Amino acid sequence: MARRVHPLTLDLLERLEEQGCPARQCLTWALDPVHRARAGKEPDERAAAKDAWVSELLREWGSCGRVLVVDQVPLAVVVYAPPALAPGAGAVPTAPASPDAVLVTDIWVHPRHRGRGLGRVLVQATARDLVTRGGLRAVEAFAAGGPGAPGCTAPLDFWLRTGFRTQRAHPVVPRVRMDLRSTVSWVDEVEAALERLVGVVRPAPVPEAAVPAVRRDDGDR
Repeated sequence: MARRVHPLTLDLLERLEEQGCPARQCLTWALDPVHRARAGKEPDERAAAKDAWVSELLREWGSCGRVLVVDQVPLAVVVYAPPALAPGAGAVPTAPASPDAVLVTDIWVHPRHRGRGLGRVLVQATARDLVTRGGLRAVEAFAAGGPGAPGCTAPLDFWLRTGFRTQRAHPVVPRVRMDLRSTVSWVDEVEAALERLVGVVRPAPVPEAAVPAVRRDDGDR
């Protein structure tokens, strides 16, 4: 079973959408509320706005995400950016993100494969990328702490299990942080973690009717 972590591309983002991933239409962190409203509510409008944002990130900042692909099927994704390039983050109560951190804006694992370590692999791959780039001190994220939390992120307990600590508490949108210096000992574990997925992750085609509903950001509710 072939399994690899790839840098995020627009092609992979589109293929993830075909697997039920909401990241391509989630604009929670990519745009501020005014521009998010102007982007429209139709799926193709939202996808075009997200593609444009990712393209700008790739052009201005470089690598901005990782995709876990198993047997040529993308099953999980993480997207990250400097806080200055994620203007939507300023609208949450625990903003702003720390200026010395990179912000995780989207993270998703296929529902059929959750609870098997894929999310941790994404976090490790993110840390590995950022450590090797140098000059970055931490990774932060706005977690889903309770009902009404914005989309595109993961529950607080996921972040706490994968090396993050609460930086600013909040009942709905706590902000969490992981110091990159603490990850030096395990940034090389990504390949070993992928090897441990043998026999655990086996992608299968999901009938359209079986794809669970996904929560979009506030503009859809």
